[in-house]
Amino acid sequence: MEKETETTHCPLEGVIDVIGRKWALLIINAIGSCGKARFSELMEQLQIVSPKTLSDTLKQLQQEGLVARESFAEIPPRVEYSLTKDGDGLWKAIIPILKWTVSRGDANGRKCSPTSCILKDKQKKE
Repeated sequence: MEKETETTHCPLEGVIDVIGRKWALLIINAIGSCGKARFSELMEQLQIVSPKTLSDTLKQLQQEGLVARESFAEIPPRVEYSLTKDGDGLWKAIIPILKWTVSRGDANGRKCSPTSCILKDKQKKE
């Protein structure tokens, strides 16, 4: 019997590198909770993330097609981030994981605060 030389390419391979980054899912959740968010709003919500890390992660999420960036020709310049259709699908998929995390409370000595697990009323209604 001949072995197949064709390898199966898993669709998760490219995406998992992006969403597996340390803050990616929290950024997706923060944008999903707001609908649209400016960089400063994300920094305020995700106080534990450095500006460079947030910027780099947003760029990668854009490249992966999960986040859209919209620039406005205003003074001062304004940029808003929102989820794409794929990003929204991912956000809806991670809500149960976030709820599970919050339900664990301080399991393993970790506490979930509003800045570390952003679960707004919009998500709680689902």
